[in-house]
Amino acid sequence: MSSIAAADVHKIVLACEAGMGSSALVVSQLKKQLKDLPVTVEHTSVSRIPADADLVICHRSLAERARQVAPGHPVVAFDVFIGDPVFARVAEALRSGTAIET
Repeated sequence: MSSIAAADVHKIVLACEAGMGSSALVVSQLKKQLKDLPVTVEHTSVSRIPADADLVICHRSLAERARQVAPGHPVVAFDVFIGDPVFARVAEALRSGTAIET
């Protein structure tokens, strides 16, 4: 397992199969949680992860694909779109300035 320092995260990309739908809802929730931090959050399809993403969040079933599309980018995987503790863990790490485990 690796990690990324919270101070190094300025752009979070939530990657999903098509880049819409459930991921848009999660992005909206993350934006609310992080609104007072200098972090942008956006969503895209897993095949279009931008090179400037600091942290990629995706469903566990897409994690390996995300790592192939964006080698060298930290990938955090979750299991369910709504209420997965991964989202709270990432938000808390960013707020407290601690490392995010990937």
